[in-house]
Amino acid sequence: MEQTTMKLHIKNMVSLRCKIVVEQELKKLGMLYGDVNLGLIEVRGTISEDQHQHLKMNLLALGLEVLDDKRAILVERIVNVVTEIIQYDDDLPQANYSDVISEKLDYDYTYLSKIFSQEKGVTLQQFIINRKVERVKELLLYAELNLTQISYKLHYSSVGHLSNQFKKITGFSPSVYERLNRKG
Repeated sequence: MEQTTMKLHIKNMVSLRCKIVVEQELKKLGMLYGDVNLGLIEVRGTISEDQHQHLKMNLLALGLEVLDDKRAILVERIVNVVTEIIQYDDDLPQANYSDVISEKLDYDYTYLSKIFSQEKGVTLQQFIINRKVERVKELLLYAELNLTQISYKLHYSSVGHLSNQFKKITGFSPSVYERLNRKG
């Protein structure tokens, strides 16, 4: 007999730490689960309404939210794909982000961009730029890569392009930001 599975979409689940916290909550509630990915958990078997409500409340207390609305789920899937590409893929795609996002979610990029902008109040392109700048900040503070290496790693066309985008978002050049935020 085949076991049923239920997919739950989780908002704000954007780090490996979030995955661990979600797994702990599932265990605490005695729920069987399969894959736990960024923004998506696969629950095995049937879950009671009581378990579902407890999971929703427990996750909400941790800053995570079980999503039921189809548009919100799609937007969260977009956020997770962008986060995964920028944060966790050491080999960022050589293709345009728009192509990769479209392919991973199996939707036309124009449609995804429109839904994203309507729900988030910011364009998908601006969101990607903001995420890339956040990643640059992290990499600068780790001090393992120089700006040229970071530029290459995040597929900027040049160090100048990275620097201009960084300054536009943060108000600081990468070197000033690094100097102001480096500990020790």
